[in-house]
Amino acid sequence: MRNRRKARELAMQVLFYMDMTHNYSEEVVKLFCGNFVTSKSSLSFFLELINGVIKALPEIDSVIERFSSNWKISRMSIVDRNIMRLAVYEMLFCDDIPSKVSINEAVDIGKKFGTEESGGFINGILDSIRISLEEEKII
Repeated sequence: MRNRRKARELAMQVLFYMDMTHNYSEEVVKLFCGNFVTSKSSLSFFLELINGVIKALPEIDSVIERFSSNWKISRMSIVDRNIMRLAVYEMLFCDDIPSKVSINEAVDIGKKFGTEESGGFINGILDSIRISLEEEKII
């Protein structure tokens, strides 16, 4: 599972870069792949995450905003919103990953790359989404 953590961290960094530069091109992904992804299993999961988030970005952002009371996605820190984008993608589209795993990974990555408040902020929003998914009130 260390490979998946590494893939998530790299995917967050790519999404962060894309978000900062407004450049969602294949070249950005290739640059990161060539310089940072080390194993085939990491590469496969990394590409699934990046391509999936980019493809479903409007839907993912809508879900995050719906569960973040008084927070527009544009007001959130770039780190936090991209970590949540990855986790929400996993929760909505990766049936083989339990939601609690996605949330725990997101919180840990938030603590590593975000602010002191990132872990709690990310956990609160993602857990609300998880509960709604379990009650089938989303989508």
